[in-house]
Amino acid sequence: MNLTDIAASIPEYDHFLTVDEMTESNHRLAEAYPDLVSIRTIGETRRGDPIEMLTIQGGPLQALAFGGPHPNEPIGCMTLEYLTKRLCEDDELRNELGFTWHIIKSIDSDGMRLNEGWFKGPFTPANYARNFFRPASHDQVEWTFPIDYKTLHFHSPIPETQALMSVIDELQPTLLYSLHNAGFGGVYYYTSGGSDELFKLFHEIPSWFNLNLDLGEPEVNYAVQLAPAIYKMLTVREGYDYMAENGIEDPAKEITSGGSSAEYSEKYGSHVLVVELPYYDDPRVNDQTETDMLRRDAILQGLDDQDAFDKWVEDQLDTTESELSQETLISRAVFAFIKRGKTSREASRQWAKTAEETNRPATQAEVFSNLLISRFYRLLTLGMYARVMDDEVANGNTSEIILNSQKAARQRFEEQATALENDLDYRALPIRSLVGVQVCAGLATAAYLRDLAAEKQ
Repeated sequence: MNLTDIAASIPEYDHFLTVDEMTESNHRLAEAYPDLVSIRTIGETRRGDPIEMLTIQGGPLQALAFGGPHPNEPIGCMTLEYLTKRLCEDDELRNELGFTWHIIKSIDSDGMRLNEGWFKGPFTPANYARNFFRPASHDQVEWTFPIDYKTLHFHSPIPETQALMSVIDELQPTLLYSLHNAGFGGVYYYTSGGSDELFKLFHEIPSWFNLNLDLGEPEVNYAVQLAPAIYKMLTVREGYDYMAENGIEDPAKEITSGGSSAEYSEKYGSHVLVVELPYYDDPRVNDQTETDMLRRDAILQGLDDQDAFDKWVEDQLDTTESELSQETLISRAVFAFIKRGKTSREASRQWAKTAEETNRPATQAEVFSNLLISRFYRLLTLGMYARVMDDEVANGNTSEIILNSQKAARQRFEEQATALENDLDYRALPIRSLVGVQVCAGLATAAYLRDLAAEKQ
């Protein structure tokens, strides 16, 4: 398998496919390759749409890949759009890898439809945030798998998660590829493990597409680094222990969701890969130059800024909650994000104040993560709150309180979006490059697992 040749073959894309367009593409592929491709319904979404899984027949090893585990993450859907066609067209590649591939292009199509307002562009941070939706943790596919850990007991998987559980139980996959992506920054990975050779490839692949590794702050403070920008798969168990170690008496009271697909598949020994990719980057993303600011101070300032932002949204919610006429996925998400944030930040603040690794000069990348990327993610929450108010007005709510809050939210959003874009030296990354990294990293991992399986025989 020549990965550089595969990288060169990734086509240009100027937009993301909608849910309906992906479904149509699946069926066209099945019609073109009837002896190779099959499609079956594995469940239904909460709104009653079928969840379809496409299977491409191959070798005895089983690979399960699913896109859109968070519905604001369509890069993986495009990765699977390319991969399904390539695996059908390239008999040599399919036979060499020795996998039968099971692919769900969009596991949360209900949520993805709520993001389609930005799928065709323009691809600016403001337009992304204006049309952004991400569910509350207890409404997410990736974080509603059943789990029992210490005082945490979660057994309320949403229908989409139940469908995924049944497929994992059936296939017991060798490779589980959960196709996530981030919003801003660089490329980083979560994985069950791997070799030095595989990790070297993970470091090289982004450069083939003119992308940077993300060498700033990790997504969470308790992430275990296996190599630069490569982390051990996260678990809710580690999150629980982190909170307990940093002053939270009973973390189960603060964790509103369950386990991940990675945790659920542990019993089958599945190797899990997540390749996190941004929509935007900035020269500061991987700048390792030391600053005159302590890493500790950068983290604490970022937490203080988040507290101030959440206070504004919380005040708005306190004012408008009794006037709301409907509960939607978006309103559930906003309420949950504001409620959840306080406790997790207290644990982060305690860690930052006491951990020895924060008592050093911060790099430019770390300052950028804490003080600028954090503003980008706050803009996403603000955009969702504004959408809640827009939905109320569109639903016929003429309350003066709602109308005033809608106006205030929209004004605040546009002001903050403009200020953020002015403070960034951002680049909207080519979809082709993002797809290419996920395709190549996934195929490299499949080859690594094929070789491991051969050694055991």
